Amino acid sequence: LVKTANQNLEQVCTMFRQDLEALPEEAFTQGFGGATRTVADIVTEVNDVNDYFGAKLRGEEPPTWNLDDGWVRAPEGFNKKADVIAAFVQSTDKLKSTVADFTAEVLDSPIPGDSNGRTYYSRVSFLVSHLMYHSGQLNYIQTLLGDSEWHWK
Repeated sequence: LVKTANQNLEQVCTMFRQDLEALPEEAFTQGFGGATRTVADIVTEVNDVNDYFGAKLRGEEPPTWNLDDGWVRAPEGFNKKADVIAAFVQSTDKLKSTVADFTAEVLDSPIPGDSNGRTYYSRVSFLVSHLMYHSGQLNYIQTLLGDSEWHWK
């Protein structure tokens, strides 16, 4: 259980970062229609979710959400590729460090205060799925920009 949780999280974080690195600078602020979000917006949401549930997993008070009309949006000035990638790495490194400290017994136990009795492992699995979902969005943006290559090494 411990090995699976850590391997899955590490793998999806690596894939997501490789997707970010493959995108051109302009993709981080480019919209693709009136309702789409930018890459910076997507990464802001991913980081917010990682930080929120990471705090819950550590037994800390989670941060507040950065919502704008129902969607998470990047804060003003958070639009440079290097800054977005660095923020993603910081968020995921903290999350991976949290999960690395869990034993099989912890992963299999319910999170204190979770009204649905969810286990630590189920939350880690949710975070992996959430990252993979948004990685798919990055892949779609990549194809909209004319790049059909696989960038996962």
